[in-house]
Amino acid sequence: MGHKEDLLDGAKRCLLEKGYARTTARDVVAASGTNLASIGYHYGSKDALLQQAFLALTEEWGERVGGADVEAAQLPADPYERFRAVWERLIGAADASRPVWKLQTEVVTRLDDDEKLREAIKEPQREGRLGMAEGMLGIDPEAEPEKARVAGLLVQALATGVMIQWVVDPETAPSADDLTAGLKVLMGEES
Repeated sequence: MGHKEDLLDGAKRCLLEKGYARTTARDVVAASGTNLASIGYHYGSKDALLQQAFLALTEEWGERVGGADVEAAQLPADPYERFRAVWERLIGAADASRPVWKLQTEVVTRLDDDEKLREAIKEPQREGRLGMAEGMLGIDPEAEPEKARVAGLLVQALATGVMIQWVVDPETAPSADDLTAGLKVLMGEES
């Protein structure tokens, strides 16, 4: 691995351990075994490196919990069982996902003051929605673009809310069964 990859790996470790605001260039250099000049040479700035590292971490999380390894045939045919299976998978990864969600929460709080960061995450967020529709629900974004878009919006919105609840209070955060029961109530299927 070269300096560029070492820096990215070091930055990812620092972000997960220290958070976005507290990670310094010197922290990244110490974690990567490189030097300060390498940051500028390979990424232009510490901020650009941290943006890349953040995006890489969220992409890795997405691949772990809802990657393209899910085949539509693996999902239950019943829509409520499919919904429950998706959330069981996501919530099952909640403990391992906690550092990424803490970091995402911190990054969101910075967006009003950091336009470059906001711009850097817009397109990956859009791509993430489609990836969630495909990886978690088996909807092909190329074959059914609008269906994938709206399903991805819903999954992303729910995932954010559910994971924030797990970060705040894992003891009362929703389970896959809770979410499925809630959906049935909303759909008028149960009371």
